[in-house]
Amino acid sequence: MKIVVTGVNGQLGYDVVRELKSRGYQNILGIDIDDLDITNKTQVVEFFKKNIPAAIIHCAAYTSVDKAEDNKDICINVNVEGTKNLVEQAKKYDSKFVYISTDYVFDGDKKSPYEINDTPRPQSVYGESKYLGELETIKHDKHFIIRISWVFGKNGFNFVKTMLRLGKEKEFLNVVNDQFGSPTYTYDLSRLLVDFIETNKYGIYHGTNEETCTWYEFTKEIFKIACINIPVNPIMTSDYPTKAKRPKNSVLSKSSLDINGFKRLPNWKDALQRYLKEIEVI
Repeated sequence: MKIVVTGVNGQLGYDVVRELKSRGYQNILGIDIDDLDITNKTQVVEFFKKNIPAAIIHCAAYTSVDKAEDNKDICINVNVEGTKNLVEQAKKYDSKFVYISTDYVFDGDKKSPYEINDTPRPQSVYGESKYLGELETIKHDKHFIIRISWVFGKNGFNFVKTMLRLGKEKEFLNVVNDQFGSPTYTYDLSRLLVDFIETNKYGIYHGTNEETCTWYEFTKEIFKIACINIPVNPIMTSDYPTKAKRPKNSVLSKSSLDINGFKRLPNWKDALQRYLKEIEVI
């Protein structure tokens, strides 16, 4: 059973390959841009001729949210056309396909957690590109779409690592306290993605660690565990303007996991504790 994992050099792809190996999978093909340009249809067609996978876990993406506002063509090419090329081949060879989506497909205005069937209303180029990627993915019956948020993992850059660095460099920090979401540890998420491909329970899912917080509360917990003692001040989104609009509410309902018998991810504070241990901060 050959499993292809795109974006292997990123946070999630790295952990997915690690999880597959831990479960005894032997035929794992982790690839990145140097191995295959997913935006090149000819390359993708040739790749699938040589490597017919039972499943593809598609972790590769353009994820620079603010840069996407100025690089729309590149973002759309990677997240939409690249996904389309992979989905077409997955459909041709009857391969299961896992697509990683995002809370950014929603506008963030809802007052309660977003359900899988809530209408997407992306407010940024990145969010639009990921939603259009979802529309390509659903053209193949054997699809899993999982929306995630606030990702952190060992292999790559993320909010936690940024805060740890700033905590050493700055005398104080101002952090947004009116955006709500759930951090997602790639180690925990990777286990769920492998669970997916071991079933035929196709569809759309939300998968983040349990419980919610603001970026300010997230930072306070990071510093508490890491024993960083600088003042952290809560501010409003309006006090920290960004090129791309962020959802105020990124909380995603996990009811679809429950309905289909998948295990929810652990509490985000527990995940953060384990992550900081993994990267040898504690």
